[in-house]
Amino acid sequence: MMLDIILFQGDILPFWGCIMQLYSFGIFGFVQCFLIAVMSFDRYLAICHPLRYSSIMNPDLCLQLLIGSWFLVSVLISSEIIVIIQFDFCGLNYIDHFFCDFGPVVELATSDISILMLQDFVISICMIFSPFAFIIMTYFSISITIIKMSSRYGRRKAFSTCSSHLTTVCAYYGTLITVYMAPSNESTSNINKYRSLLYIVVTPVMNPIIYSLRNKEIKRAIQKIKNHVIQNGRER
Repeated sequence: MMLDIILFQGDILPFWGCIMQLYSFGIFGFVQCFLIAVMSFDRYLAICHPLRYSSIMNPDLCLQLLIGSWFLVSVLISSEIIVIIQFDFCGLNYIDHFFCDFGPVVELATSDISILMLQDFVISICMIFSPFAFIIMTYFSISITIIKMSSRYGRRKAFSTCSSHLTTVCAYYGTLITVYMAPSNESTSNINKYRSLLYIVVTPVMNPIIYSLRNKEIKRAIQKIKNHVIQNGRER
């Protein structure tokens, strides 16, 4: 539905379609916050406690963290959606956005939204700032451990282990905080529409590239393709 609006200038969206779009956006967006935090915990164990890494970060714990993240986000987002569908939308029904984001949808409500805003504030603390604070604490510990390393090679290797994840953290949380923490007015609201594309489209597209470039098999495959292209160019 979002692609239809962006590419083909679609302008009609059913109410329940908008709610489902908002629900899906909330689920997948906030789950990524928790998954990024889990990955920072993985980096923390690998660098700060390498001898205990295998015993702590076992498949059972990984599965529990994954299921727990999805379950917590699903419950919190569902509670917010239940409140939203009980609102009255009797006035303007035009959303000035690419998709049904929380802010533009709530602005159309003609009911009292004070309880929803308080609920959204609490949920944001749980699902955005808590994982972000956890990531900061893990990287603070990682930084101290790297500084204490006597080997330059060890410091370089440890930094290389975190580089791809740190890039994703900066890209995702940077745009997320910029969009939702900036003061809202008519001009910033229009700019936020384009900023939101960064963490909705650009960051998910960049993630496979960021993480794959550190994969040795991927590097060898890219090198083979590069050598093949160079060889064919010389033969011609």
